[in-house]
Amino acid sequence: MSTLLVRNATVLVTHDAKRREIANGGLFARDGIITQVGPSAELPTEADEVLDLSGHVVLPGLVNTHHHLYQTLTRAVPAAQDADLFHWLVTLYPIWARLTPDAVRVSTLTGLAELALSGCTTASDHLYIFPNGCRLDDEIESAREIGLRFHATRGSMSLGESHGGLPPDRCVENEPFILRDSQRLIEQYHDPRPGALLRIALAPCSPFSVTGDLMRESARLARAHGVGLHTHLAETLDEEQFCLARFGHKPVAYMESVEWLGNEVWFAHSVHVDDAEIATYARCGCGVAHCPTSNMRLASGIAPLQKLRAAGVKVGLGVDGSASNDGSSLLAEARQALLLARLGLVEHQRWGQGVAPSGAAQLTARQALEIATLGGASVLGRDDIGALAPGMCADFFALDLSHVTYAGALHDPVAAVLFCSPTPAAYTVVHGRTIVRQGRLTTIDLPVVLERHNRIARAMIAPR
Repeated sequence: MSTLLVRNATVLVTHDAKRREIANGGLFARDGIITQVGPSAELPTEADEVLDLSGHVVLPGLVNTHHHLYQTLTRAVPAAQDADLFHWLVTLYPIWARLTPDAVRVSTLTGLAELALSGCTTASDHLYIFPNGCRLDDEIESAREIGLRFHATRGSMSLGESHGGLPPDRCVENEPFILRDSQRLIEQYHDPRPGALLRIALAPCSPFSVTGDLMRESARLARAHGVGLHTHLAETLDEEQFCLARFGHKPVAYMESVEWLGNEVWFAHSVHVDDAEIATYARCGCGVAHCPTSNMRLASGIAPLQKLRAAGVKVGLGVDGSASNDGSSLLAEARQALLLARLGLVEHQRWGQGVAPSGAAQLTARQALEIATLGGASVLGRDDIGALAPGMCADFFALDLSHVTYAGALHDPVAAVLFCSPTPAAYTVVHGRTIVRQGRLTTIDLPVVLERHNRIARAMIAPR
């Protein structure tokens, strides 16, 4: 049995039931599971691995609930830099049609490396395009290599341009094959046990890229096997008009018509939802992956984060695609969520005839951190991550408070994590295994990966 001791942290943020923040804190874990948390003086003195984190703040590992890792290959493509969602997709679909299995593998390593260096320990990814022999297995292989806890979602597109959908016909798949492959992946990889490092969910891409039949059959398959369901929803006003014209429903009502409301479901974005639709989410137990940077980048709008939270909707964070965020830092996303929620307060939370008074219903730094940890865990249906407490997985990250970014901000180092500019994680630990040590990845040779990644990216984007 392997043991891990963390000690002497300037402050250890637990997110436990009492929301303790422990000065000179630490934890002890055995085989990846925490057995003790408290002041360092109260912990064992020896372990197989000892991390002295003096001068660091230690937090529960961040949980990413929505991403498209393959998009690291198409960041800042000139023709897509100033487009809204639909035009951005139409511009990039032909490039993504050139994906290969090696491209999927190297982009997964690159995106997960960036996430790990930002303090992320659990990542969900939405891969929905499978040209040239690509498979979800390619992502899973890379996730295992780098060592993050991984929720791989089997995405799909079946509604091509010739049948009224948005993607080119060459980017879509046959629906019977999608369902067969979905079942194969569940049976081959899904681990429902506590502490699982790999889980599978089913994720038809969006209302404008799959049929209602595929949505319905995917939901039934997922429920039969006890796995999650994920899709994009209510991201833009264009999507709302598409759903009204094609299905006769707004997006949330359409989800109800295809059996997609339930506790196992989480939707990416949910920017354009009204009070009644938010109440539906809460009643049915649906979760939301809030993606503020992507929504700003594509000018999609400001999601009603505080209304969702006030209604009791499960909300986590997603960095979203590396070509619509153009980054994969979950710590930066938590900061963005904090700032955008404050900016959106005037738009979404008017009180009476005036606006909310100064400070009313402001999202705090600690609440934003909880959304990025406990919130994400809840959205993914996990009760074993998101907090540092006995019985929880030993997933955490540490930030070095001697970094110039935190100069003058040590009056409240926990709030400084978000109010100050994001810094790279000094340590990131997943299930007791150190993935980032002193700011460097331990599981892959990152410069070698990046050279390979950029060579493939150049080839994909080169004129044909």
